[in-house]
Amino acid sequence: MGRVPPSVRTIAVTVAVAVVLNLVIYGLGRAGGGDFRFTSAGRPAQVDAVTVAGFTAVPLLVGMTLAAVLARVWPWVVYAGLVVAPVIALGTILVMTIPADLDDVSTITLALCHVALAPVTVFGLLALRRRRPPEAT
Repeated sequence: MGRVPPSVRTIAVTVAVAVVLNLVIYGLGRAGGGDFRFTSAGRPAQVDAVTVAGFTAVPLLVGMTLAAVLARVWPWVVYAGLVVAPVIALGTILVMTIPADLDDVSTITLALCHVALAPVTVFGLLALRRRRPPEAT
């Protein structure tokens, strides 16, 4: 079996760190009394640990993978991601978390999950940038 490419390791570690961090934040919110219940399409719904892990891992995995693949052709993609990723992470607080009819503890907890993604993603992208092979001259 061959070595795992550095970019794959970087992506996997970035996603794992983000998921663990957000699950810790979620656990603290649960312990703090958040019930994470809201209404979706007129029906009751609840954010659980699986939802937090999935909503953390999937978009981050897709975004980091796209950045790694596209950076092979267009190195500027990583630099763009350093701006775009935190804007998306923080912007989704306004479009996903705030509008939901969650209790205050749940709202703050889920907003903190979004905030936590910003630095984790930036560190992951910076690590991807460092792992790129030097360009041929």
